[in-house]
Formats: sequence, C-alpha cells, structure tokens
Amino acid sequence: MPSNDTLTAVGRLKVGHAETAGGRSGCTVILPDGGAVAGVDIRGGAPGTCGTESLNPVNLVDRVHGVFFSGGSAFGIATADGVRRFLKERSVGFATEYGVVPTVAGAVIFDLGINKDGPTPDAALGMEACLQAHAGPVAQGCVGAGCGATIGKLYGLRQATKGGLGSSFIHTERNVRVGALVVVNPFGDVVDPRSGRILAGCRESPESRRFVHTAQAMARLERLRGFSGNGNTVLAAVATNVRLNKTDLTKVAQMAHDGLARVVVPCHTQVDGDTIFALSTEERDPVDVSIVGMLAAQAVEKAILRAVLSARARGGLPAARDLADDLPEP
Repeated sequence: MPSNDTLTAVGRLKVGHAETAGGRSGCTVILPDGGAVAGVDIRGGAPGTCGTESLNPVNLVDRVHGVFFSGGSAFGIATADGVRRFLKERSVGFATEYGVVPTVAGAVIFDLGINKDGPTPDAALGMEACLQAHAGPVAQGCVGAGCGATIGKLYGLRQATKGGLGSSFIHTERNVRVGALVVVNPFGDVVDPRSGRILAGCRESPESRRFVHTAQAMARLERLRGFSGNGNTVLAAVATNVRLNKTDLTKVAQMAHDGLARVVVPCHTQVDGDTIFALSTEERDPVDVSIVGMLAAQAVEKAILRAVLSARARGGLPAARDLADDLPEP
C-alpha cells in the first residue's frame, strides 16, 4: 500500500479536522492550493448546503477556495465563516478592487442526536480545522465531520451503528489521479458490494448485534417512522488532477453518486441530504470526463467502506467492528 492513498495524494490539496469538546461533533476542511475548479451534485431530499449555487456552470465564479463538511445541522454552516476568514487573512480568494473574497462551499450533517446538549461547530472550529490542514494522509474514522456520524436510523438513533469519515485514492497507469473524502451518516445501511452483507446499519434493538435490513423492512411499510430528529446524509468530495471545467466536474459529481448507491441501501431518500462536490487541481491534460466520473464512483465506494471499517464506538453506539469479528482492515 502506498504511504498515502487518501484524497491528498491527488496533489495540491490539504485536509484538516477539528472536533468539539467531548468529540461528538466536528468539521473537516479541504483547502486546494490557490483554489480549484469545482462542481456539485445534490441527490438527497433534505440537503444542508452552503455556497453550492456558485458552482453552477452558468454562474460567474470559476473556482472554490475552500470546501467544508460539518456536523451541527444548520448551526454547522457557521464553520464557513472561519474558513473564509482563514483564507482572507492569507489573501486567497476571488480578486476584487476591494480585496479578495474567498469562495467557500460546503455541507452539513445532522448529528444533534448523538451530540445532545453539546456544542456545535462554529467559525472558531472552522478556523481550527484550517490551521490543522496538511497534505499528508487524511485521518479517518470518528474524526472531523465524522465525529457524530451514524448509520441506519429506520427505528431511531438508539438502534443505529456508528458512522465516520473515510478517504481513498486511485492512480491509473496514465497518471490520472482521483481521490475521495466521504462523511458517512445515512438513513440506510452500508453493505459490502461484493457479498451484499450489511456492515453497519439499523439493529434489531439497542442491545442487538443483528441488523434489521432497512430496505426489506421499508418494503413492508406505508409510512416511515422512528427517524424524526435523527437526520441523515452522506457528504463527499472527489478530486482529480485532470483539467476539467465546471460543466465536466458537475458530471463527475453526478457519476460519483453511483459509488454511494453501490454501498448505501437505500440512498438518496427524502430524509437524506446526499451531496457530492468535485474538484480539479488542473495539473494534467484533459481526459474523457466519463473516465474520471467512473473512477470517482469507485473512489467514493472505497471511501465509504473505509469510513465504516475505521469507525469506533461513541455516544453509546457500537461500530461495525463491535458487531462482527471477521471484518477486513480499512
């Protein structure tokens, strides 16, 4: 295995994590060197996002200077202020005659259940994550925005499994580099795409080690129940060294959702906020966007599995490794 097989191996990217007191919520920032061309695709029915409209290909801004993922639901959007201040102090941003204005985009997960009565990420935490950002391997598991992530909430938070943050990297023989960073907090289960085995999800009871199988249980219902107040979302950023424009990157973000769909069952529900950003560091001549999109989907799939396998018990919820003894290493 290479020394770094996470998002930052793409090059020209730094990633930083910070967490609240008690470690049940946090934020993660991605800082591209000098900014990056970007696109976004939102598939969930309940997104919590910031700055995504600026990434629309028809709009003026041509690059993003920082991307953040945060816990805290809508309160976590305050993280953006800290990221923006960090960038402005370093003269990074969209140039105007009155100084630079950093373009910051991001999204949040709902972790107020596991972080009940705890502090939520704010501008100071966003600044701290920026200060911690580095180009080395990305820490995974219950870190940053993954601190409060949970999986499988058909019957409420008490029967869920602990989620987290994962990252991956793919490098082809033609020097196409694609990486992913994912915060795994879905309503549905996470399954092994090879066997269909549930790795993390809704359990039969708060004490059980056995999974319900959310999709099968939903098929017997007319109305969902038990998920109110236990918000759900998978957030991801994929990045490539291939030079692509905003339209191309929007397509890459769309295709990257295929990786999510292969391992999260069900996904893109009305109660999820699934959102994927795509970034280009523009270091390699263009290749077909379909190739990059295919690799992005593979990277997202791999990163989700790593998030689950790297997670540890927190907030009274077991992780996948507490429920099975024969799981592979992340």
